[in-house]
Amino acid sequence: MLEFISAPEAAKKWGISERRVQKLCEENRIPGVAKFSRLWLIPRDAEKPLDKRKREENRK
Repeated sequence: MLEFISAPEAAKKWGISERRVQKLCEENRIPGVAKFSRLWLIPRDAEKPLDKRKREENRK
């Protein structure tokens, strides 16, 4: 059975804001998320998505 954490727990785990986690969920950037009423449920073993705003250092 999958275990889930909330957006505030994921925010603390990944070192980002709760709102950023919510946006990642809304954009389907975290696999396996589910929304229950107003609460996002995130799989406990989910990885933090890469930030698309940051460029790779080797890219020019």
